[in-house]
Amino acid sequence: MASNERATGDDRAAGEPAALGELIRRRRRALGWTLAEAAERVGCHRSYLSNLERGQREKPSEAMIVRLARALEMDEKTLRRASEWARAPESVRRGVSSLHEAARATSALSALLRRDGLDEAYRSGELGRVLERLRAGDTERVSAALPHEVPVINSVTAGYPHDFGDLGYPARVADEYVRCPDLHDPDAFAARVVGDSMEPTYVEGDLVVFSPIRDAESGSDCFVRLEPDHESTFKRVYFETGEAGEELIRIQPINNRYPPRVVPRDRVAGLYRAVSLMRRVP
Repeated sequence: MASNERATGDDRAAGEPAALGELIRRRRRALGWTLAEAAERVGCHRSYLSNLERGQREKPSEAMIVRLARALEMDEKTLRRASEWARAPESVRRGVSSLHEAARATSALSALLRRDGLDEAYRSGELGRVLERLRAGDTERVSAALPHEVPVINSVTAGYPHDFGDLGYPARVADEYVRCPDLHDPDAFAARVVGDSMEPTYVEGDLVVFSPIRDAESGSDCFVRLEPDHESTFKRVYFETGEAGEELIRIQPINNRYPPRVVPRDRVAGLYRAVSLMRRVP
């Protein structure tokens, strides 16, 4: 499996609100907008938005939160919660972080027992090592030592966009999970490839892991969500500009037997970059 570099801002404990600036920057980049383009849509100065993203601004006004949510097509409550979290006293944030770290370590212990079973975990000595770290309060090492479990959502077609199905995105509860030791994204998800339009790099049945915190760049292989019908597909994407200066995205199959599809940028509701590939050995 390909390794995934640790992304800035992803060292927060699972369950904590993401930083307001992190949320804004992640969404802006997913939309493929520059700071200037996003600021124009929000109706604020570029430097103001830049300071927000870098956490160098105080809590934005209620009116600004509404404008940000509308321009970036985000949930107002999520932005408001992140803004309030940033203003919480440091002692409160440390306390909440400690609670989440303890919960994450407990979850990691459960993952060990599910993976190896009690007897095998005891015989190998891994159970003893994990318990010793828990007693020493080293919850971060306990969590890092065990694989991160990523939910597997419905299959994603590698042909033309297809209805996403009933689980939606993001999926935190699923019937199937895969372990990704090098992944540090609590919102990561995986999907099985259906179809042959991404051959020879990806074949039907491959399990691809996608990370929302990774920047989608021109030429990236991405899980693409399209509006207004909530279509989804797995393709290589390229950011382009039309003759009239409009923003376009070319959704390009790797298999040259399939033609590309070019859509307006505002039809793309989300781009989630592929970071790992799992393939069964025949």
